[in-house]
Amino acid sequence: WILHKLKEQGCRITKQRVLLLDIILNEECTSCKEIHYKAVKKDKTIGLATVYRMIGTLEEIGVINRSNMYKINA
Repeated sequence: WILHKLKEQGCRITKQRVLLLDIILNEECTSCKEIHYKAVKKDKTIGLATVYRMIGTLEEIGVINRSNMYKINA
């Protein structure tokens, strides 16, 4: 349903966005830097700015907030 919400907001569903979502959903992450560290192990082209933009987008659509340590609000 998160991918659907992203599409509704006009976001393209890229390989990098799917990878970041997978990390956020399935791993314990407490910061954007930690998410970036894990993402770079799988795709060396992901930049820290991409992670911050993705977190910002997820906050905008209401699926996460930084105060709950990047947990998805189901």
